[in-house]
Amino acid sequence: MPLLTWADVVTWLYAHGITILVIVVVGAVLWLAMNRILPPVVRRTVARTRHKESKEGMEKRTNTLLFVFKGVGRVFIIIVGLMMILSEVGVPIAPILAGFGIVGIAIGFGAQYLIRDLISGTFIIMENQYRVGDVARVADVTGTVEEVGLRKTVLRDLDGIVHHVPNGEIRVASNFTRHFARVNLDVSVAYGADLDHAMSVINRVGNELAEDEEWRQMIRTPPQAVRVNKLGDSGIDIKIVGEVKPMQQWAVMGQLRLRLKKAFDAEGIEIPWPHTKVYFGNPLPRSGSKEEPPPQA
Repeated sequence: MPLLTWADVVTWLYAHGITILVIVVVGAVLWLAMNRILPPVVRRTVARTRHKESKEGMEKRTNTLLFVFKGVGRVFIIIVGLMMILSEVGVPIAPILAGFGIVGIAIGFGAQYLIRDLISGTFIIMENQYRVGDVARVADVTGTVEEVGLRKTVLRDLDGIVHHVPNGEIRVASNFTRHFARVNLDVSVAYGADLDHAMSVINRVGNELAEDEEWRQMIRTPPQAVRVNKLGDSGIDIKIVGEVKPMQQWAVMGQLRLRLKKAFDAEGIEIPWPHTKVYFGNPLPRSGSKEEPPPQA
């Protein structure tokens, strides 16, 4: 068997090396061009289809689409470039493609879950159900969306735990940060409190919060008392509702609770706690009677 000489190497490089180098360079140029051209194209497309979307929402939508498109483009460039290089070095591609087809048929039944995930992921992205950066509940997991792909969704919950949810497992997706969010809480006052006065204090505090320099940029409509929501065991619940920017509802509700507590203390409005009356075998007073039960011997 003849030894490989330097002349043979030079000849092979002239015959095939330049072509392989060109393939690699073209692949790199396509990757750089995609990274440069794709972002403005996606941003313009998202801007034309915003449908009352906020700037923050448009940015989330853009980042999600760019993540998916770049991933698909990277895989496409690598596979096509690898096939061209194999063909150039004399490796027959047709048997490889045929082998992929046979393997695909063999694992088709086992890959049905993967196909279901990919189809579900496509619809999630097309329908803009949630984006990277949104707070959502997906397959009974609530957290911040860190990744949206064709196969899976990645969320991080309040404990910092990362959850990988296959898209095919998603039946209901709840987005907490789409277009706007809502302050929705109940505040209890004692049964002896003047409800009209308590509701006026709540409305005043909500308006002051909405006019505050630090908080007004987050609030769309001031939190207001809308109704008596429940006659509870220990107090009366008053429903408070207002609209805020996406992802700001928790911060606004926390500040509202703080200010209401201070305002109620200043106005003498009692926030109730559970009360229990205990009778040690004494007869209960009759309804409407002013008589006190006899003292315990």
